[in-house]
Amino acid sequence: MRILLTNDDGINAPGLDVLEAIAEDLAGPEGEVWTVAPAFEQSGVAHSISYTRPMMIAKLGHRRFAAEGSPADCVMAGLHDVLKDCRPDLVLSGVNRGNNSAENALYSGTLGGAMEAALQGLPAMALSQYFGPANLGLDNPFEAAAHHGAAVIRKVLDAGLDAGEDYRLFYNINFPPVAAADVRGIRATPQGYRRNTRFSVEPHSSPSGRRFLWIKGGNQHEPTLPGSDAAANLDGFISVTPMRADLTAHDALEALKAIE
Repeated sequence: MRILLTNDDGINAPGLDVLEAIAEDLAGPEGEVWTVAPAFEQSGVAHSISYTRPMMIAKLGHRRFAAEGSPADCVMAGLHDVLKDCRPDLVLSGVNRGNNSAENALYSGTLGGAMEAALQGLPAMALSQYFGPANLGLDNPFEAAAHHGAAVIRKVLDAGLDAGEDYRLFYNINFPPVAAADVRGIRATPQGYRRNTRFSVEPHSSPSGRRFLWIKGGNQHEPTLPGSDAAANLDGFISVTPMRADLTAHDALEALKAIE
């Protein structure tokens, strides 16, 4: 198996080391693992692309490249430049530092990389590690993802779901904020919504007196509805959420026909 990796935390992020180990396990001794990741952190860029400016790409080592762009840019660079003559079998994005459950998925560059791979016609999965008091103090806070990642991906691949021909399936996988031994299992979940928290801004003044706004995240331990992704994660389960890039609100189409 030939696997292409990217992330949004950047080429030097510890979560990428975890993903590389997962991918090496999946690819096996005869496989290949290639990495094209952002040269600098790209958290929160979602599915953005560098449409109005070029990006530099540099080879850092064997099958390892850094690009000055978003995760979606890196996937396109991997597919149409680095691996243009040998298309990968699978694209993995992550392992993100922090969860991409619930509404976080809409902001996530990690998900943006997987989404771009799906739009390019490839199987893709985004992996994220939820953080909390039970795992932040571990020697490896990515322990749950590192221990269970390869097995979860194999199970998703073995499920053999029809990905579709247009807006293909891709998968959002979130590992719970617990030690590897305390993971309770896997749950197939819908995307949840944290009802009592929001992203916001927080103003600060620089020493020169200029005013700046920092983006501020909400409470990540606010549960979503039972059975949805963040609720499962906070209950100790790995969540696997199938997604598509089709943003149509299909449930509203029939009612909207009244305007025709």
